[in-house]
Amino acid sequence: MPGPRKRTTLREVAEATGLSTAAVSYALRGQHVSKETEERVRRAAEELGYEADPIARALASGRTSMVGVVAGDLSDLWQQRLSTAIGRELLAHDRYALILDAGGDPERELKLARQLRDQRVDGLVVSPLDPSAEGWAQLAEALPVVSVGDSLSCAKRTAGEVLFDNRAGIDTVLEYLKGRGHRRIAVLTPTARATPDRPADVYVQEAAQRLGLEARMLPCPQALPEATAVARGVLADGERPSAVFCFSDSIAYGVYAAVRELSLWVGQDVSVVGYDDHPVSQLLTPALTSVGWDRQEIVAAASGLVLAAIDGKRVRRKREVVVPRLYERESVAEVN
Repeated sequence: MPGPRKRTTLREVAEATGLSTAAVSYALRGQHVSKETEERVRRAAEELGYEADPIARALASGRTSMVGVVAGDLSDLWQQRLSTAIGRELLAHDRYALILDAGGDPERELKLARQLRDQRVDGLVVSPLDPSAEGWAQLAEALPVVSVGDSLSCAKRTAGEVLFDNRAGIDTVLEYLKGRGHRRIAVLTPTARATPDRPADVYVQEAAQRLGLEARMLPCPQALPEATAVARGVLADGERPSAVFCFSDSIAYGVYAAVRELSLWVGQDVSVVGYDDHPVSQLLTPALTSVGWDRQEIVAAASGLVLAAIDGKRVRRKREVVVPRLYERESVAEVN
């Protein structure tokens, strides 16, 4: 049985072209040589089957071409789409995304981020589960970090942040529900009990108090079986809320499942509002009212900020704020 094919070396390309290894290296990177020399070297490299050794290139340049993308919880379908889109955008710029899932655990998220740092990724994009955690400050000192969703309050030297205007989104939803006659609202949030002070959760209490609403906050996982179980408990309660506001559409799908189990009807017996407006939400019966964000704007901003920091380029703004939009559909009833 033949052994593995030997990798063609840079020295062999140099011998074939009559150039030094340094000149060949420059030519393959398109630097410091004439166009004619660059084309001659690339042609020889292709004929010899030369492929750059990624480890050697990383050692020489200090770059790995890898960007870490840490998702808070990939049980959330919207986060799946966002992480995939960021990975594709980075690939379009010859960078490769290492996408990791924190599974809704703030401590695991920081641990994963540190592991990516230790593996010498060039930068990091993170959707922080605990944006106030002190560990982000150390990470931001070690490599370019871009946060998506919330600001890393303890990190003063991030490469940038793409913030969701959650205050505006929450105000819009609660004002809309009040306008439809709802007063008792259950709010299902993926926030862990260990991190109860996330900005969006605080905004709910502030807005509810201002609007004179009774808003009961309940932690809720984003995976469908667990979300269904939490929703079942909320809806089977003797004082069932007239509306359920879910901090992700994935949680709202669990509410729909629980409603069906209890022989109730969304848009009649209970109203439901989601957050992030996943495409599946338009296919439900009735279609889900949800707050949406411009995903492409988020992807372009986050990728642009981390790539600029990696390449040492200045950017005009290191903070981008994404404005929400309420997509009104049939899942919210009017209460008399």
